[in-house]
Amino acid sequence: MESTSFQLTVEPLPASFPGFPPPRAGALVTFEGLVRDHNEGRLVVELEYSAYLQLAQSEGERILREAMEQFGLVRADCVHRLGLLAVGDCAVKVWAVAEHRREAFAGCAYIIDQIKHRVPIWKNERYADGDRRWVACGEASHC
Repeated sequence: MESTSFQLTVEPLPASFPGFPPPRAGALVTFEGLVRDHNEGRLVVELEYSAYLQLAQSEGERILREAMEQFGLVRADCVHRLGLLAVGDCAVKVWAVAEHRREAFAGCAYIIDQIKHRVPIWKNERYADGDRRWVACGEASHC
């Protein structure tokens, strides 16, 4: 196992890969989750992420280790924003590095799917009409 890094931050997410890919790397797959302007037919104007920090950190790290093992990744990183985000902001980034592209793609998909289902991060959406609603991303396939 090379390395993993799971982070929660209120700061804007990095524009590029954190560090340098290991020499064994033949493929780097990146996923960026963006704040969109709609959800379930409603106009979203902003959202706020909050988390159970200790559990989110440990579960996020566990997911990265699982992906490393299951897909033979040589590196896995994920950073998820917390706090208030505007439409168009990047909310989450995943980097999966493997010797070959198939494993990198599969590992990246596994990481984001598991983050959305298992990590205690909650999203509160604010709509154009002023209403707010908590969205449970683990229960909704469209988060």
